[in-house]
Amino acid sequence: MDTIPPRKGEELDREAVVAWLAGRLPGSEGPLEISQFGGGHANLTYCLRFGAGADAVEYVLRRPPLGPVAPGSHDMSREYRALSALWQAFPYAPRAFLFCEDEAVIGAPFLVMERRHGVVVRNPIPECFGGGSDEVANRKLSCVVIDVLAELHAVDPAPIGLDTLGRHPEQFLERQVRGWSDRWERSRVDPVPIADEVAGWLRDNLPKSGQPTLLHNDWRLDNMSVAEDDPGRCVAVYDWDMCTLGDPLCDVGTLLSQWAGPGDTGAAFAPMPSMVSGFMTRDEAAARYAEKSGRSLEGFAYYLVFGTFKMAVVLQQIFLRYHRGQTKDERFASMGDAAAQLFGIAADRRP
Repeated sequence: MDTIPPRKGEELDREAVVAWLAGRLPGSEGPLEISQFGGGHANLTYCLRFGAGADAVEYVLRRPPLGPVAPGSHDMSREYRALSALWQAFPYAPRAFLFCEDEAVIGAPFLVMERRHGVVVRNPIPECFGGGSDEVANRKLSCVVIDVLAELHAVDPAPIGLDTLGRHPEQFLERQVRGWSDRWERSRVDPVPIADEVAGWLRDNLPKSGQPTLLHNDWRLDNMSVAEDDPGRCVAVYDWDMCTLGDPLCDVGTLLSQWAGPGDTGAAFAPMPSMVSGFMTRDEAAARYAEKSGRSLEGFAYYLVFGTFKMAVVLQQIFLRYHRGQTKDERFASMGDAAAQLFGIAADRRP
């Protein structure tokens, strides 16, 4: 993943980081260079490079976004708990080494974890994988994001101490629907009646959940990196701050809500290059997950609507931070309009 100089207003206090890390991490004695990973729209992620040349040692620091955050989101303590254990059973999870809850150090809690090197695929597909013209590479990308999700849902959390990560996992979906509806209420800037309508539909049509599993809770292709020489081999999965136990179809719904196809009204908002030749269709992806996981997807339309609603609320929350002047990132200026359109797409996806 490429890094950039820290964006204005998002710089870290280098001296404070050096002082806090002193003696805590192997290789952290050398001069520190801090750069920022430019992708993503929420948590701020930095590369800590100690020393220079072949002897340099790199780690990754993650902290919440600037300004107030929604309750339960951007939880660095939860992410640390997950990543300090999950690597033992799920090799795609980078190992977390340290967690700092003292906000006086850099202004927010943060964690430090291992650096993994790979290619993060957004839209369009990078040239190293054919730029979208290699059907074999495209197919591999669409398969790996499904197959690794099925692997995560097969992990037994008990042996690695994550069986108590979520409270009452059987009630997870109900809490999520209520929680994301509340987040919409707290983040609204202008009235969006269709958003209120969809929130009501989700509450009134809640399905019965199956057996709980570990959840990533924001599963998508650009939260994953793949090997530079093989788009079908996962190197790492990132952004575990909402990891918990609950209904596995919520992960599938989050992913497939962003999986656009020909004629799909949500294509303009899809972060994945799912329209290229060779990439599985949404229906093919759902069928592959069912095959790999052994789970039935009966009633899956509900989860697709909920996943779309969630993505709309995420955009609205980001826009609210921009609207309040809590971030100056101009990428966020149009997200209020984008959220309103996604709420409409969620409504259209109701069965």
